[in-house]
Parts: sequence; structure tokens; C-alpha cells
Amino acid sequence: MATMTSLIGLINKIQRACTVLGDHGGEGLSLWEALPSVAVVGGQSSGKSSVLESVVGRDFLPRGSGIVTRRPLVLQLHKTDNGTQEYAEFLHLPRKRFTDFAAVRKEIADETDRITGKTKQISNIPIHLSIYSPNVVNLTLIDLPGLTKVAVEGQQESIVQDIENMVRSYVEKPNCIILAISPANQDIATSDAIKIAREVDPSGERTFGVVTKLDLMDKGTNAVDVLEGRQYRLQHPWVGIVNRSQADINRNVDMIAARRKEREYFETSPEYGHLAHKMGSEYLAKLLSQHLEQVIRQKIPSIIALINKTIDELNAELDRIGRPIAVDSGAQLYTILEMCRAFDKVFKEHLEGGRPGGDRIYGVFDHQLPAALKKLPFDRHLSLKNVQRVVTEADGYQPHLIAPEQGYRRLIEGSIGYFKGPAEASVDAVHFVLKELVRKSITETEELKRFPTLSNDIATAANEALEKFREESRKTVTRLVDMESSYLTVEFFRKIHFEPEKNPNGPPNPNRNGPPNMDSYTDNHLRKIGTNVSSYINMVCDTLKNTIPKAVVHCQVREAKRSLLNHFYVQVGRKEKEKLGAMLDEDPALMERRNQIAKRLELYKQARDDIDSVTWK
Repeated sequence: MATMTSLIGLINKIQRACTVLGDHGGEGLSLWEALPSVAVVGGQSSGKSSVLESVVGRDFLPRGSGIVTRRPLVLQLHKTDNGTQEYAEFLHLPRKRFTDFAAVRKEIADETDRITGKTKQISNIPIHLSIYSPNVVNLTLIDLPGLTKVAVEGQQESIVQDIENMVRSYVEKPNCIILAISPANQDIATSDAIKIAREVDPSGERTFGVVTKLDLMDKGTNAVDVLEGRQYRLQHPWVGIVNRSQADINRNVDMIAARRKEREYFETSPEYGHLAHKMGSEYLAKLLSQHLEQVIRQKIPSIIALINKTIDELNAELDRIGRPIAVDSGAQLYTILEMCRAFDKVFKEHLEGGRPGGDRIYGVFDHQLPAALKKLPFDRHLSLKNVQRVVTEADGYQPHLIAPEQGYRRLIEGSIGYFKGPAEASVDAVHFVLKELVRKSITETEELKRFPTLSNDIATAANEALEKFREESRKTVTRLVDMESSYLTVEFFRKIHFEPEKNPNGPPNPNRNGPPNMDSYTDNHLRKIGTNVSSYINMVCDTLKNTIPKAVVHCQVREAKRSLLNHFYVQVGRKEKEKLGAMLDEDPALMERRNQIAKRLELYKQARDDIDSVTWK
């Protein structure tokens, strides 16, 4: 099994890498959150900062009255070999080492002010600090703003709840170890830290209790009942801490001397002498480190499972947005053709019903075309007055003897001409549906999202092809209409010729005196011509209602399915390498997204390998 130092040090390394890549939040449990860490919780002026400084062995935290910690401080301690120089690094100042810890204190204050301003407001954006020293144990500590009960001047009324919500967001996580700081000169029953720890960890299995300021208790009182767990029992032992006095701070007594003074206090104390071996900041650091190592061992299977799951998700995401493209022209051409095939597949799914949209073409034929045909002005064209005018003009100087054939032909040709409008409108309507399906298919083709230039080129080529199909379709439906004018169906009129003529005025009266009413005869004759033409036009209308959709589908829909990008393929095959590369110019945001995924993927794979190698070493 791994040694404590190497395993916790590795976890610290992984946490830092996660932070650099921003992998510490979002939906689900991130790797950062899955790795155990210690959150330091306490009321304002409970001695949190002094405890942290005692654990680190350095005076590096800002001090003052009221709320001093206004942003979470993620503190990663890295144990180095004896004799090496101590130094600190901030995540927001990469590659800059601080060996002067007074400068570290100033940078924490300045970085806090950069986000919150020089106010007493708080922010949940953490500051990340790593300290490398031979005097620390490998540990990750999170210093949180001190809990408070009232807002002071310059603070919003909501700050009390805001701080509690921020603290809860850390301590509610199941992998968070709670270091609850309570001052000895206050009743433990009213401790803010114990109260919130009890709510989020009622069993106490994640909570370590720390009692500070033991040397400041009233004379004749002590905290033995608390430290021995009789007043409030936790699953882990309570630890007492003696902070540096204000006089020590003013005299700049270093933390190593303060640790020595703390040991002497417990060893010589009549109240706490029997507990001296498990009191003090050094013991607390070792206790937390040992417990953290134990927790890490328990969590390794779940951590590995999370890592494997995330690796699979990241690989799937890379497959979805596309892997990097090779630079040789053959690979580039292959990629372009693959993108075209992917688009073509989506486009055909729209046409064939796998995706919505193709049904709108049927709607053109089933609703739009019949409605347009019904609105054609045949009533006006075949009115009695217009029939008389057309027939008279067609007869010329010699009126027709039996049937006005030229009049019939002119009336029929004039009526058939009206069909060109709905026919061409059907062509245009289907064209617009196909263009919209091209647009939707471009949008829905996941593989194309990474190549905006290629997407535009494919869309342009597809729309140019659709324009050609429309022109061919328009010519075809126009021919269909012209064909109906070019050769009339003779049998229709022969059949009409043998049908008995109906007299709208009833049968002839043999007793009726005088010649027939010539005006009535003329009207009836003209009316019959109009009726006959109307019947023929209805027959033609039924025919075109069937043949126009056939022509449109044959010339536009069928060709779009078969050869939408054929001309584009020919053009692409003739392009040089540089132009092919330009077509595969990716969206910068997508390239950045792929780089981030690749970095996270490398992080997770490296973390898995490192954990495996350390765990079973």
C-alpha cells in the first residue's frame, strides 16, 4: 500500500492540476470535489487563522478586527526534503515563488481586494495557495470566512446568511473533512462551528473539534470535559490549541518557537498535562494527515471509478466535436467528404421521414396546389359575355356553321394558360422547403459544427444545385401545361357531340305560334360552349393535379436526394492542399474547447496512472 506522504502528496498534485484546468465545479461531481480535503470552520475571532499558521509553521495570513477572511483560501501543503527552502506559489501568479511570507500575506490581502474591493463584502471565488516546506505535512486545507451573527457597518444585511451558505457549500460535500474551531472562553454549546457541523454531519464521522485559546480561560476553569469528549462527543478526538499571544505577534515570535512554547504549556499544565501527547498544532496536523490518508484509501475505488467514467465522457465528447485533422491533403480531402456524407445523411433523413420537414413537401401537393387551382378565374373567363367575345373573334368574317372549333380552342388554350401560375408556385414552394431542409441539416450535422467555412461552402453548393433543379422543374411543369394546349383530347368532344342537348326552357311546344326566340337560342348555345369548355378544363385540372407533383418530385426532390453535392465533389477534388486546409478552418471557440477537453483527458489519465502506481507500489 502507498505511503501516507506519497499518496496525500499525489492527491494535492491532482487537486492543483484540476484547479489549473478549472475542473472543480459544474454539473455532477468533479474530480476536485471527489478528492478529500479539510475545511476550516469557525466563528469570527475564533482563532482559525492562528490554527492554520500553527499547522503551516509560518505567519502568512492577514490579520485585523472583524471579517478578515473574505474569500475562501484553498491552502495546499507540500512536504519537501529537510534542508530545502520554504516557498509559496499562488495559482493566479504562476511561476512566481514567494520566499518572504510577509509578501504572501500582502498578496492574499491584495487579491481579496481585487475581487471584493476595499470593503467588508465577501466572495465565493477562492484564492489558491501552495506552500512547500519541510516543516509541514501533506494536506489540503480550505480556510473559510468566519461565521457571524450580525452584519457590521459597511456590510449588507444578507452577509450573515451569505457566509453560512458559502460554508455549507463546502462542508456539505461527503468528501469534506470538517475542522470545527471553537474558542475555549466561550460555551461550546453556542459554538457556530459545532452547530453547522452537527447539521451537515450528525454522526460526527467527518468532524474534528479544535478548542483554541485555552490559555485565556477564566482562572479556575478549564476545557477538560470538552477535550475528553464528555461535554460534546465526536467520533474523533478533540484537540486543544494554544495560539500565539498578541504580545508574541507584536514581537514577531516565529511559529517554530511558538510551537515549542505550546508544547511546554501542555506538558507543564496541571489541567492538561495528562493530555499533552495529543494536544497542540503539530499533533493536529499529523492527526488530520493520518485521517486524510485513511479516507483517501477508502475513497480510491470510487475516485478511480469517477476518473474512468469521466475519461469515457471526455472521449465521447472529443468524438462528438471531432478529433484533430491531419495536415496532408489526402486526409483533408477524406475529412471533407466524410463531412459531406454526414450532411447528406441528415438531409435525406429529413426528406424520408426520419427527421421532421419532408412532410411539408407533401403539404404543397395536398393543400397548396389544390387550393391554388380552385382560385383560378375560370368563372370570369367562361362567362357568357367572354365566351361570346372569344367565339366571335375566332369566327372572323365568317360565323361558324355548326360548332365554333376555333372558339373552343381559344377558350381552352386561354383556360389552360392559367395553370402555369399554380404549377410554378408549386415548384417554388418545394424549392423553399428544400432550402430550409438544407439549412436545418447543416445546423443538425454535429460533425460540421467545428468547420464553419466548410459548412458555408456546403450550404452554398447545395443551394446552387437546388436552383438548377428548380429551373429544370419549372421548365418541366411548364411543358406539361403546354402539352395540354398542344393536343386536345378529341374523344371528349366527340362524346359531347352525341349527347342530347338539354333545353333549359323545356320541350318545344308545337302549338306555339311564331319563330323561335333567337336571343334565347344564342345564349343557350354560348352557355353550352362554356359548359363544355369548363368540363374539359376540369378534366385537365385533374390530370395536372397528379402530373405536376410527379414532375416536381422527379426534377427537384429526387435529384436533391441523388446528386445534391455532385458538382461540389468535383470542385473539391480539384482543389490544392492550401485551399482544402482553408475549408477546414475551425471555429476558434471549438478549437479551444477541444484543447481544454484534451488537457482534462490527459489530467484524468495521468491521475489514474499515478494513483495506480502509488497505491500498489
